[in-house]
Amino acid sequence: MAALELLSDEGYRADGRRATELRKVRARMGVFAQADGSAYIEQGNTKALAVVYGPHETRGPRSKALSERAVLNCQYSMATFSTAERKRRPHGDRKSAEMALHLKQTFEAAVLTELYPRSQIDLYVQILQADGSNYCACVNAATLAIIDAGIALRDFVCAGSAGLAEDAALADLSYIEEAAGGPQAALAMLPGSGAMALVQMDARLHHERLEAVMDAAAAACRAVHAVLEEAVRERAREVTALLGE
Repeated sequence: MAALELLSDEGYRADGRRATELRKVRARMGVFAQADGSAYIEQGNTKALAVVYGPHETRGPRSKALSERAVLNCQYSMATFSTAERKRRPHGDRKSAEMALHLKQTFEAAVLTELYPRSQIDLYVQILQADGSNYCACVNAATLAIIDAGIALRDFVCAGSAGLAEDAALADLSYIEEAAGGPQAALAMLPGSGAMALVQMDARLHHERLEAVMDAAAAACRAVHAVLEEAVRERAREVTALLGE
């Protein structure tokens, strides 16, 4: 799809949004009673589920345990029905391994692992429906699941994506916009300090346009942060009500 088709002359995208407008975000915590923490998030038609177990004793060889901090184990997968292509998606494929590594790098920058020495934290994230910005949905769901597990974070970790349609920066990319093949960025940040946990670029981008794309991604992160905060408050109200019964 040509870049011109991503944004109409009136300034609307294919799904009716303005350039910097996000898709509707819905989030819920505590969706699995068996896990230490869990969360489900929808960003438009992209749906992600995150589950956390731990901190618990490190599994496997004793040499795997770290005396000064916890080991963060991240796994990522896509449900077979998550896309129109009904193909088997093994957990160990290259793309899944790459996404798991990105999640590990992201949350090692935010989780206070030094509070849990000689332990392990397991984070499992699955895309239930894929329609663009999959990494961002995974990060946002994982943040809520980690908070639900009571694991200490330096700050929320919020993720947003952005791309370019000619000279206009588009926030929160859909699958159609990602498939167009233009310059794209995914940003995970700690909104309190503005620190970046991870930045991923999928194409070369001239430095004169980089600022606009990064600003759009950062604005998306801040907008998502408000939704995640409300989900945490709602979860706190639910827990308080249960304790009061």
